[in-house]
Amino acid sequence: MPRSSLGLRIPEGMHDLLPDELALQEQAETSALDLFKAWAYQKVATPTLEYGACIQPIEEEGDSFFKLFDRQGHVLVLRPELTTSIARMVSTRMRGTAFPLRLCYAADVFRYSKSHKQEFRQVGVELIGSASSAADAEVVALAIEALRKIGGMDFQINLGHMGIFTGIMAELGVPQEFQLHYQEKLARKDFVGIERLVKDYGFEARVQDVLLKLPHLHGKEDMLDQVLEWSRRPSLLEAVNALRQVYRYLKDFGVQDYVSLDLGILRGFSYYTGAVFEGYVPGVGFPVVEGGRYDALYGDFGEDTPATGFAINLKAIIEQMVCSNAERPEVLVYGSDVSKVIAEARKLRQTGKRVEMCLESLTQEQAMESAECKGIKAVVCAK
Repeated sequence: MPRSSLGLRIPEGMHDLLPDELALQEQAETSALDLFKAWAYQKVATPTLEYGACIQPIEEEGDSFFKLFDRQGHVLVLRPELTTSIARMVSTRMRGTAFPLRLCYAADVFRYSKSHKQEFRQVGVELIGSASSAADAEVVALAIEALRKIGGMDFQINLGHMGIFTGIMAELGVPQEFQLHYQEKLARKDFVGIERLVKDYGFEARVQDVLLKLPHLHGKEDMLDQVLEWSRRPSLLEAVNALRQVYRYLKDFGVQDYVSLDLGILRGFSYYTGAVFEGYVPGVGFPVVEGGRYDALYGDFGEDTPATGFAINLKAIIEQMVCSNAERPEVLVYGSDVSKVIAEARKLRQTGKRVEMCLESLTQEQAMESAECKGIKAVVCAK
């Protein structure tokens, strides 16, 4: 009996990967993981399903999660990201491990998104146990090196600090309700909406001036001087100095040309506390790299522990890449005797060739036609 039309489709936002697409993804993933390991990051894996109680630290994003129930009635969540799962794992399974701890991963994550894509393949790292600005710079530099290695395309890293935004809001003394609306529009780069919102609240001229300039404040290190003209509040000064130090370390890594300071960056998950960054490539209207410092997250699982990290959206990157023939067969073996075809194919594979066998007796003309259709460059007759 034929399946229903629904049985012939896949759920909205999920995807199949065809051979060329999967080959690209695996090549990119392997390149990234090899790089992470060269920087002393060890690979880990966490369950696809977590208890909802584990994901509570980021429950502000809860409407974007895939939820279900186990047979005991517990709420389960398809992991929406790896950072929280790794925090749970480190806090419960790796107590006593010497810090700083460097971990990396490659995994699928699931969440509802406005892009109508709900399944994402990610590679990423977590650097746990260091509050140093050098740690922030290390993960930014590593993200840059990963993009250079796997993407082969132009990209831009925007770097900011959560403390600068909160410090400016505290200095201006704006209402909490306004701050939430402003933050939402700033995260979306909705400049027209910001201008309308600021004017609707009728703030004094100085406050309006700062609120309208902040979204456009980006560039190199000297841009931070503008922030200190607005306020020298201790918390703001600390955040500016921290961001300045991260940028200087990035110069030591030799990657500063890829980085632009952007004070309008506000990461989506609520656990980010310090330096944050996003990476963009041409043709993609959302970040393909997202990361930053999240010093408050580990306290939800026991002991406070400083940490920072990032995730790369591999799916978004490979969609911008040209499919390669690297994984296709190199040789097609045919013949009138299948046993001889098998023997010839085995011999060629021992030399490192990727070999496809004709499982039925074919003429030379038929074999050549089959090879051309499949993009196989060499044809061998087994005799």
